[in-house]
Amino acid sequence: MNYFSSNFKLGILGGGQLGKMMLYETRKWDIVTKVLDASEEAPCKIACNEFVQGSLLDYDTVYNFGKDVDVLTIEIENINLDALAQLEKEGIKVYPQPNALRIIQNKAKQKLFYTDHDIPTAPFQRFAYLSEIADSLHNGGLTLPFVWKVAQFGYDGQGVKVIRKIEDLTGLPPGECIAEDMIPFKNELAVIVARNADGAVKTYPVVEMEFHPEANQVEYVICPARIDEKIAEKAQNLALKVSEKIGLTGLLAVEMFQTQEDDILVNEVAPRPHNSGHYSIEGSYTNQFEQHIRAILNLPLGKTDSKVAGIMVNLVGAEGHKGEVIYENIDAIMDMDGVTPHIYGKKQTRPFRKMGHVTIVNEDINEARKVAQKVKETIKVISK
Repeated sequence: MNYFSSNFKLGILGGGQLGKMMLYETRKWDIVTKVLDASEEAPCKIACNEFVQGSLLDYDTVYNFGKDVDVLTIEIENINLDALAQLEKEGIKVYPQPNALRIIQNKAKQKLFYTDHDIPTAPFQRFAYLSEIADSLHNGGLTLPFVWKVAQFGYDGQGVKVIRKIEDLTGLPPGECIAEDMIPFKNELAVIVARNADGAVKTYPVVEMEFHPEANQVEYVICPARIDEKIAEKAQNLALKVSEKIGLTGLLAVEMFQTQEDDILVNEVAPRPHNSGHYSIEGSYTNQFEQHIRAILNLPLGKTDSKVAGIMVNLVGAEGHKGEVIYENIDAIMDMDGVTPHIYGKKQTRPFRKMGHVTIVNEDINEARKVAQKVKETIKVISK
């Protein structure tokens, strides 16, 4: 099939920043795109060929959207999977596949999948209702502290909380969830695996992630991870195993813990371009968004090596600020060598909302980390 400057149409479910960055690549190749999102102010709206406003969770909306595209992909996993399965049945190519998304969309199912396929992960318990956790604590089946995670619809640190005392359960959603043992880890790592429809596979280098202690959001992504080569190899091999077992076409971001004993445990996965791969826009031979397009169109996968060391800094809304956004001191960071800001196009800020990111590249990873710290301390995402 001819994808370039043709009548071929790629459908994207979700119109956020990941979709917007995917569209940089489709526009580069003159691939026609159609995007569905609930917000009329979705970042993708300005860059796609056709924009449809509607709910990603509504069967009819997703089904009708997908009927006239040739390939359908996602930039967010919280979507109506029954509609995707029906479209796939009717001959629409859906990547990642609905069966893979059913495993990933629910964190309880995802964890059970790891257990069933001998994939190392933190010990956990599954609960149909939040109230069952309190019962388990009282009966001695569960001990404090632990990590609570909502089973569905968690994102960007939402739906995750460390429970140190029973009162910490107050106000949490009442439905299905998991309670996961707290892992005393050395590092949080991630590996992105790309797989095309023919089964060709490539991995990106292992990255190291530093998280905000309160918001549970990634603050820094560091590539390459500052770990031993043998640990990096172990992490990449585990990510390849997860990708093979799930059998997903496209990108799979595998987040992992490196324990104090240097074991590698899978935390969770994302079936799409991911925050841990944003550094690749400036740092890699083939960035993750181009790679995703290559994979779902069954084109040859691009080179995943880094051209230079890279660090990504998330730009999130400052605490105490809500309303029309201002990027304070953005000109100051642009005066620093190797610094590139990416603004997602969200007009309204609120505390911890992802508004953009900044990539820092340097031949010396330690120097890049120093610049990243300076960037973090300089730019502020505030409101008018």
